[in-house]
Amino acid sequence: MLLLGPLGFAAPWLLGALIALPVLWVILRAMPPAPRRVIFPGVALLAGLVDRAPIASRTPWWLLLIRLAAVAAAILAFAGPVWRPVVQPAADGPLLIVMDAGFAAAPDWAARQTRVETALTDAAAAGRPAALLMADGRGQGALAFQPADALLSGLRAAQPQPWSTRLPDDPGAALADAPEGSLSTLWIADGTDHPNRAAWLAALADRGPVTVVPPARPLRTLALASGDTPSLTLTSVDDAAPAIQAIGPDPQGIERALASLTPGDATDADGLTVRPVAIDLPPELRNRITRFQIEAENHAGAVVLADDRVRRRKVALVGDPLAEGQQLLAQTHYLRQALAPTTDLVEGALGDVLDTAPDVIVLADQVQLAETLDLTQWVAEGGLLIRFAGPRMAGYDRLAEEPLLPVALRQGGRDIGGALSWGDPRGLAPFPDDGPFAGLPVPDDVSVRAQLMAQPAPDLAGRTIASLSDNTPLITRDRLGQGQVVLVHVTANAEWSNLPLSGLFPQMMERLVATARLSPSEAATEDLTQTFWTPEAVLDGFGRPAEAQGLTPVPAADLAQGTGPDRPAGIYAAGERRRALNAGGPFVRATWPGATVEAVAATPGRDLKGALLAAVALLLALDAIGSAWLGRGRRRGAMAAVALVLAMLPGPRAQAQDLDPDLMRAAADVALAYVVTGDARIDQASEQGLTGLSQALRSRTSVEPGQPIGIDLDQDDLSLLTFLYWPITDAQPAPAPQAYLRLNAFLRSGGMILFDTRDGDIAGVGGPDMSQALRHLAAPLDIPPLAPIPDDHVLTRTFYLLDDFPGRWQGNPVWAEAPTVSSQAEAGVPFRQLNDGVSPVIIGGNSWAEAWAVNADGYAAYPIGQGWEGDRQREMAARFGVNLVMYVLTGNYKSDQVHVPALLDRLRTEEILAP
Repeated sequence: MLLLGPLGFAAPWLLGALIALPVLWVILRAMPPAPRRVIFPGVALLAGLVDRAPIASRTPWWLLLIRLAAVAAAILAFAGPVWRPVVQPAADGPLLIVMDAGFAAAPDWAARQTRVETALTDAAAAGRPAALLMADGRGQGALAFQPADALLSGLRAAQPQPWSTRLPDDPGAALADAPEGSLSTLWIADGTDHPNRAAWLAALADRGPVTVVPPARPLRTLALASGDTPSLTLTSVDDAAPAIQAIGPDPQGIERALASLTPGDATDADGLTVRPVAIDLPPELRNRITRFQIEAENHAGAVVLADDRVRRRKVALVGDPLAEGQQLLAQTHYLRQALAPTTDLVEGALGDVLDTAPDVIVLADQVQLAETLDLTQWVAEGGLLIRFAGPRMAGYDRLAEEPLLPVALRQGGRDIGGALSWGDPRGLAPFPDDGPFAGLPVPDDVSVRAQLMAQPAPDLAGRTIASLSDNTPLITRDRLGQGQVVLVHVTANAEWSNLPLSGLFPQMMERLVATARLSPSEAATEDLTQTFWTPEAVLDGFGRPAEAQGLTPVPAADLAQGTGPDRPAGIYAAGERRRALNAGGPFVRATWPGATVEAVAATPGRDLKGALLAAVALLLALDAIGSAWLGRGRRRGAMAAVALVLAMLPGPRAQAQDLDPDLMRAAADVALAYVVTGDARIDQASEQGLTGLSQALRSRTSVEPGQPIGIDLDQDDLSLLTFLYWPITDAQPAPAPQAYLRLNAFLRSGGMILFDTRDGDIAGVGGPDMSQALRHLAAPLDIPPLAPIPDDHVLTRTFYLLDDFPGRWQGNPVWAEAPTVSSQAEAGVPFRQLNDGVSPVIIGGNSWAEAWAVNADGYAAYPIGQGWEGDRQREMAARFGVNLVMYVLTGNYKSDQVHVPALLDRLRTEEILAP
């Protein structure tokens, strides 16, 4: 390649054609040839006349310049000009390509392969031997140098791995078979530092030049943060804060994003941006999450698999039950109400609940426990013990000897009515910013009337995580082995305070339970109870689920070291326990002393051939305009120029491009449509309802509708639609006459309108004549005679077998086109041939959209019924919606198919009876 400053030419030999430009100049100047002088006497009669359109005897200089410029531009274009090309230094020795193959290389893996393929192709053309080192931690032998083109097949089959990049331990042993001569190295880096990288860089720099290709995209990783409360940590090279998607199965079992988490404020850590991500989700939703993933990132380091550490805790509740009729006075009642929504509760005697391996044990006013030794061991191994005070603990005469207390206590407690009266009840002090209750608001009406007092001690303030307004401890905590003991200095019922009656109490209990470890024997790096962990599901380098094939159980000590070639990122099981091994986490940016680092922006270069060819076309157009102007006169030449310019302008857009993009999408994606009524609540319910119905269709059938669209009957075209949901409201204005023309054309062309009067809970009959608003809106439509849908209508069996069509309301008739008089039931045929096509309208009042509706998180937006009956009614409403859409799309197909068995039986009978 020839370089002239920032301009390079791929075929510089073509530039020699520029020498012909002076010759071309002379030739063009000589044309047209000089006229031959002929003497004709009659020419004297023309003396004095002026030619109004003279013809030049020579080509004008400006036209000649345009033509020469066009020829020069064509020569330059075919010479392969490139602006700021990347020119590799000439080398004739062996080539080594080091390709980082960890998860950090996955985002632009295809571009990395293309770059390496180009380098290998050039080396093969130059006859240079080459070797390819995939830095994935596998294959520790000496590198084999071979013809460069022999490495292409292995390069195309290579994939990034779900662990960080790993180089061989000994660079000298790996390069033992390198040919003699200067070794050129092309290092396709992922931007992170990893073991042995510095040693390899020094060894390669001693053997020859090293060129480093940095990653084109900034790296972002996600990790599960260490601490009492489960949370995530986002580490990135740039300052971006992408959303974190919480992915898991929805109620239908389809895996999708259930929620989106927002990263917190950024902090700088060694040139990297670190953001905390709180897992602030309801326990019911959090327990369904299988993984967290950075939005728009496709590598294993951007995925955090969820295990027991982010799921619902098992809490054991131990207390003395009161007599029948007094359950509402028991401390366990208040604890049950506070913990049941967020945990899995186990109740019983202490010895029994210890056998269930809970994460948390709550003791309500319990002392002198026979299982104290077992409980102490359970706490020391990582359990969380939460104790509540009470009259029994306050009156215990050996309270100072009671084990498993975070602080020493005074006997008798502190009571407003006793000898140690302390005046008015005390309120709560604001929670410390570094405690488990940080950020929780303190209600003004919460007060404490009695408490167990702690003995003064130098470390009492450090063990206090919540206190009263007079700075006396309300909740204290202390570590015991790998676990912790928490004491609440008041009762869990309303006997000593009204805290259990407030909304703050469940929040405080949820925060305390969240500080528990996974199980009593949990230890991140010293798990001696389980020796081996078996991989159940793993990820590939792109963060996609993969089969755990060919992997052996991993020792606990190796699992604690993180991901590697024999332990990819995934879920590992040991007995009933599940532990996630994730690839992401903090990383260190790589530096490259002594190597040449390519600028990412300058890597591809810019080809100028297209721009020069466009200039050639423009110059030729100018030449045509100038020639027409000279040859045909000024006026005709100007007209020709104008015509040529108009011909070069782009034509008007096609009529089809003027259609509403949403309508075009509806036709392409079979999107469901609803009529916009002007009532924001009704329109939102319609959109949510059709969204829920579309999700049901995608999960249960082969129909994959797009996002529903709202239709303005006065403006939008209906010719591209198939199904239209029309909720009827009393205040809805009638459409314009032109809209009714479009609606009638829509009905005649095979479309269907589902009229929903939404009054099934009021009218109770749901007929088409029961709604005055419906009669007013539907009067101009060409609606055929209607009748309640019979039991043998095709709508009852297009996909599901149904005998009712419930929505949010049920028990009301649904109306469709009435069957013809001739449609009689035939002997041996289970169903009549009703509605050979599709009924253009369906009318009912069961409020179907509200039954189908789902909110942004995929949950039902409106309540239906109670308990199991309500869930069944919602399911039957979804089945009716599926039947309805299948009926619209297939027509009488299902009706024909259901007759096939009866027709075959009839033919078989006739064959038997035939003589």
